[in-house]
Amino acid sequence: MRTAVTALAATALAVTGLLAAAPAAPADSPAGAGHPSAGVTVKMPAAVADRLGAEREALVDAVSADALSRSHDARGLAPSAAVRELADEGRKVVVDVRDVAGDWARGVAYVEASRTRHGAPEGWLYIAHREDGRWVPGLEGDREFADHVADSPLVGAAERRTMTAYAEREVTPEAQASPAGALANTNGLLLPWMPDYYMTLTGGAHAHDGATGYWSSLDFAGGNASGLVRSSREGTATSMCGPGGGWTRVIHPGGFSTDYYHLHNTTYYNGTSIGRSALLGSIGTDTCAGGSATGAHVHWALRTYDADYNGQYTWLNGRTIGGWAWWNGSLQYSGCGTRLGVTACPGTAIYNRTG
Repeated sequence: MRTAVTALAATALAVTGLLAAAPAAPADSPAGAGHPSAGVTVKMPAAVADRLGAEREALVDAVSADALSRSHDARGLAPSAAVRELADEGRKVVVDVRDVAGDWARGVAYVEASRTRHGAPEGWLYIAHREDGRWVPGLEGDREFADHVADSPLVGAAERRTMTAYAEREVTPEAQASPAGALANTNGLLLPWMPDYYMTLTGGAHAHDGATGYWSSLDFAGGNASGLVRSSREGTATSMCGPGGGWTRVIHPGGFSTDYYHLHNTTYYNGTSIGRSALLGSIGTDTCAGGSATGAHVHWALRTYDADYNGQYTWLNGRTIGGWAWWNGSLQYSGCGTRLGVTACPGTAIYNRTG
């Protein structure tokens, strides 16, 4: 029986077609040259690579092209050109194939964040189905994803209920433009630690990548919660970077999902059903998929499926999380929370409340 390290090295070589030519290689390896996904980093267990056989490259081609078409930093570029441009910035495009059954595959795809600034990566769960000799991937939030969740044998009953509720949520453009009507419409989401404990707000509302898009994210550190980061609500959890990586996504019932980045000592989840306040890890400085971190903290972000940005990060402004209504500041990171007449801005200890 192969050890985990040997299996990973063999897997990487199998993906590039070099298994017989070299005895060792890094766990992550680029897809074979001459394909649209050339330069994409591929992760998959050896058993999955064996089951896919000759279909490996076609699957990676399809998933990486779909992911790059959804990426803010790669939009409008051909996949090969996008991979080259990102590589020039020291950033990887990763396709992680975790499970395969018959004509179905599922996993995670992500585009690393820039390592020159504080920010977080773009990533998606995907499910792919081989139809008429070609792979049709669905990434979180798009129509194919919802269809595949309904049909794929790789999705369990409990996970299907949660993921379908998320993928089929729709928000009208009018509601997207005006948060006033959604003040309480976060379905009881908590801040990312135990109720009735506190952490310190270190960064008010800001874009997930620290640069563009809706101001969806908050940063927290310290406090009396022992640095333990916990799920904002029950749902389905996935470790986006794989075992040991500091990025977890939880899809919650009712249309929201939450991201947690820079974690340390993470619990590994792979489409796992978890309860509210389930332990995800500790605050840290991990950058398993790019970005940067100054001091241990958790970068928490809110996502939803909406009419304008399928499966993308959404605004916090006016939404209530952990009993606090969150508001944008004049600049990113400067926003504050309000509760019962109290205003808490960066540098303030904030208790996590259930009501």
